[in-house]
Amino acid sequence: MTDAASLNGTDRAAVLLLALGEITAAEILKHLGPKEVQKVGVAMSAVHGMPKQTIHDVLKMFIADMEGQTALGVGNDDFIRSVLVQALGEDKAGGMIDRILMGGHTKGLDSLKWMDGRSVFDIVRLEHPQVISIVLSYLDSDQAAEVLGFFPERVRADVLMRIATLEGVQPAAMAELNETLERQLRGGGALKQSSMGGVKAAANILNFMDSSAEQAVMDLVKAADSELGQKIQDLMFVFDNLEQVDDRGIQTLLREVSTDQLVLALKGAEEGVKLKIFKNMSQRASAMLQEELENKGPVRLSEVETAQKEILSTARRLADEGQIMLGGAGGEQML
Repeated sequence: MTDAASLNGTDRAAVLLLALGEITAAEILKHLGPKEVQKVGVAMSAVHGMPKQTIHDVLKMFIADMEGQTALGVGNDDFIRSVLVQALGEDKAGGMIDRILMGGHTKGLDSLKWMDGRSVFDIVRLEHPQVISIVLSYLDSDQAAEVLGFFPERVRADVLMRIATLEGVQPAAMAELNETLERQLRGGGALKQSSMGGVKAAANILNFMDSSAEQAVMDLVKAADSELGQKIQDLMFVFDNLEQVDDRGIQTLLREVSTDQLVLALKGAEEGVKLKIFKNMSQRASAMLQEELENKGPVRLSEVETAQKEILSTARRLADEGQIMLGGAGGEQML
């Protein structure tokens, strides 16, 4: 990384935090969520040998951005919405905007985001499936998928259907849930308003589950409600759907993926996806990758699926950041 203009927002934030020093950076990080802390932390650890001019340019860009904003207190709501959508993407920013602008404080639910899947499961496993669906809708999709994986198959299907048909939660119900979690986690506060759930949320959670578990859940959902099951499936984005991503998007994704990871993932990919990948690499890199694929011996299906899901996770992150555009299996855009 040598040119400030070529750095993405996360990389610039990492440079800024490193320049501010430990105490100030620590204070800023306290205000970020777990995913944002992890993302910025990884970016900070990757900063090596940054030229002084690049650091200077990043600081200048930050100051220019601040000077270009309206006076404090004027148009703050629009500013906050714009910043959060640009930083996190429309989906992730939606719930956060509600909590910030409506004056909500969600310490109980927010605390779950810092826990591993097993711990969250232990907290909610005896709750009613509707309560579980609300909690999982609140979590990021990969974490929700991990939690869902600890439940028996029929409970998974029941919870996923409830997530898919969830159109929001009444403030009183959300406040009660938050207070219950607060008592368990020794915190305080209540959620003012929340919009969560929906077919897309259910599809995103399934995308992060193991393929065998994912298929079992989908079979049960379709058996109970074929129309709902089809809607969920239409919005799911699987590895072979990468063939639908435009060339620039594939090139952006490839810059974030290691060769070893790519070789494993392509072992189980359709020919169209392979050709799409090869087409968007230099001739030399493409030839080397094809040679590695040919020389790679048999690999476990679980290794292939893990590599594919890791690449898909990177693709979704890039989509959330607005760097690429994904298309669902049904042709709908997932932004």
